[in-house]
Amino acid sequence: MPIAALKTLLFGACLLPFGYYAWGAWHDTLGANPIEAVTRGLGTWALNLLLVTLAVTPLRKLTGWNMALRLRRMLGLFVFFYAALHLATYLWFDKFFEWKEIALDILERPFITVGMATFILLVPLAATSSNFAIRRLGGRRWQALHRTVYAIGILAVLHYSWLVKADQSQPLLYGGILALLLGLRAWWREQERREQLAGKYQPKIRNRIIPILPRR
Repeated sequence: MPIAALKTLLFGACLLPFGYYAWGAWHDTLGANPIEAVTRGLGTWALNLLLVTLAVTPLRKLTGWNMALRLRRMLGLFVFFYAALHLATYLWFDKFFEWKEIALDILERPFITVGMATFILLVPLAATSSNFAIRRLGGRRWQALHRTVYAIGILAVLHYSWLVKADQSQPLLYGGILALLLGLRAWWREQERREQLAGKYQPKIRNRIIPILPRR
């Protein structure tokens, strides 16, 4: 399938959750507490897409499907899109921009504190997700910045775990998937380190950097 068609399909698929919640809010089909349903749903989809984005590099390494790298920028920007909507619904519909209450929430409720920290870390990644930003920052500095996505993943899972107080089965599932994705990266990096020490490692020439996430 041509990359343009694949990107179009992916763009439409990533918009489906937004369409679902927008339709549900308009037609009042989201249950007794629609604000909570929208807020949690948008946050969950931000986490879903974050894990999918982190899975791109392992998918490419394990399958050889290099075209997956060309989808990573869009996926990463949709992570920010849903995270921003998640935050906006909390600020607007839950707190009505009562900044004192919001400040107290951030100080006194750990899952809100972690959620805010996660979003703050996402902002520079989204802001530098362009070829222009890569040229301005330089490849090494840009990659160092975008490696914060690993911390973002950990904080996002922690935020979700602390939000879901009773049944921890889903947070544990998300945590397990994240641990697998980060563990694979750590293992591959260790293998490269050992090959370098043995004088066998030949770094691959990369013609292009795909924004929003680092290579490993």
